Amino acid sequence: MASFLIPMIAVFVIALGGRDQLLVARLSDRLGQSAALLGVGAVVSAISAAAMAVSGAWLAAMMPDRAQHMLVAFALAAAAIELFWPAAPADPKEPTRSLFAIGLVLLVRQFGDAARFAIFALAAASVLAPMAGLGGAIGGAAALALGWSMGSELETRLPLRTLRVVFAIVLAIAAIMIGLSARQLI
Repeated sequence: MASFLIPMIAVFVIALGGRDQLLVARLSDRLGQSAALLGVGAVVSAISAAAMAVSGAWLAAMMPDRAQHMLVAFALAAAAIELFWPAAPADPKEPTRSLFAIGLVLLVRQFGDAARFAIFALAAASVLAPMAGLGGAIGGAAALALGWSMGSELETRLPLRTLRVVFAIVLAIAAIMIGLSARQLI
């Protein structure tokens, strides 16, 4: 159960204020809160979570235990760096109504974001990588649904930058602790 719940909660929290969530929030305002936009977001979240869970588990399976721990530490460090990076995507210039184009942009944005690095790390550290992928997909879809439902209020009502910096610090500390443990320094 922890292999499912921890990734679900972690991805939801880490995705707050992410580029994909902000894009969905802005498109929701511009195009209206269509069920199709929400559906595309959920499908894209499932695809990116599955890809990261499979790749994390696949790489971890080829490594000895200490190397697996270092892989997890590097993935968490990458997530922390992405969270520190200011997420201020520009508003879409033209209001595209192509769900394929929206889905493609969301997918590209998700493959380099902190939440997907967290799925990768949790799948690499877990015995039940498919559950980590499923939890990550649901958490990512829930974060996009929050952006979709709040629209432009998301950026004004929540302290997104502060949250992202706090989560970055937490992930950086976790990465350092796991890395030091893998090197048997603590």
